[in-house]
Amino acid sequence: MNKTELIAKVAEVAGLSKVDAKKAVDAAVEAVKDALKKGEKVQLPGVITLSVEERAARKGINPLTKKPISIPAKKVVKAKVGSEIAAAV
Repeated sequence: MNKTELIAKVAEVAGLSKVDAKKAVDAAVEAVKDALKKGEKVQLPGVITLSVEERAARKGINPLTKKPISIPAKKVVKAKVGSEIAAAV
């Protein structure tokens, strides 16, 4: 399912126009992005939990040249599927 299909499904289930459903989906995505930027955890019980995790700098190996490289520290989003979604699949 892509974003367009999600918007169509939200419009159908909630009885909204596609324009209103697009606004709702876009607002939800923005709210999630804002929370993650602040380092907050986003929890939708039974559906998904998103959190920001810090990865430390580390050494790696370039697979082409076999030479050591430095991989810088970075933040990544960690996702954990909720029980309702896991049971549905």
